[in-house]
Amino acid sequence: MTILLIADHDSASISDQTTKALTAARKIGGEIHVLVAGQNAGSAAAAAASLAGVTKVLVAEAQHLANNLAEPLADLIVGLSASYDTLIMAATSVGKNVMPRVAALLDVAQVSEIIEVLAPDTFKRPIYAGNAIQTIQTTDAKRVITVRAAAFESTSTGGSASVANLVASANPELSSFVSDSLSSSDRPELSSAKIIISGGRALGSAEKFSEVIFPVADKLGAAVGASRAAVDAGYAPNDLQIGQTGKVVAPDLYIACGISGAIQHLAGMKDSKVIVAINKDEEAPIFQVADYGLVADLFEALPEFEKSL
Repeated sequence: MTILLIADHDSASISDQTTKALTAARKIGGEIHVLVAGQNAGSAAAAAASLAGVTKVLVAEAQHLANNLAEPLADLIVGLSASYDTLIMAATSVGKNVMPRVAALLDVAQVSEIIEVLAPDTFKRPIYAGNAIQTIQTTDAKRVITVRAAAFESTSTGGSASVANLVASANPELSSFVSDSLSSSDRPELSSAKIIISGGRALGSAEKFSEVIFPVADKLGAAVGASRAAVDAGYAPNDLQIGQTGKVVAPDLYIACGISGAIQHLAGMKDSKVIVAINKDEEAPIFQVADYGLVADLFEALPEFEKSL
């Protein structure tokens, strides 16, 4: 059995989510090849080659692969698929965009966001916003899989895989890259942060959100997240949203401030190792999943917390 892991990268390094998807691939078993597609991606390829368990790194470089456009990347993967039993990628924004296209072009059913590998063809995945776990056994000749990275640990380095250059497939010209508009922050990236502090609708305004959440985040070296309600109300930008329709995270410490604990939000953070909830409503559902709960006014509790750090 040979597995092709599609790397999510920034040309300089491999994403943390990809190293976790590699852990899932190793549990499936077999020889693992990593595809690094992009432009000027030599550093990312070298990083992939150093990961434990990788036997070969395939590098495809072309201008039309530089910006993770779904159509050319899916076309490249399908062109390589004849040599592989399993095609796997982390369920990042790129993975969610590319892998369903791959599955459709191969006419197979995708197995989405697996959280456990039971056998090479059998997996567990959450459904109903994580309230139920589904066990799936696929009978397709080729398996197309995305991995919920929060459920797996990162693979360590120490490998020495060979690196081979590929001739990139032609650009199908179904889409074109226009521009990137990226937010910048000195805080850790949300998906890979070890500590996250999140705010909910109870913050009341964008000004209050930044006034009470950001100082604590800066003291802890934490990433900042938000509930969907806070994002919809305009208190925080969309890229901070945690939940079923946002980012799925599993930090060592998650601090939920003024978040009631709706199912949509819990689906994105309940795998956190330690959950702390601060809410003045003692009946809030968030307390049912919290390891530590504080029934208090967050506008009083957070400034006190920040002063004590």
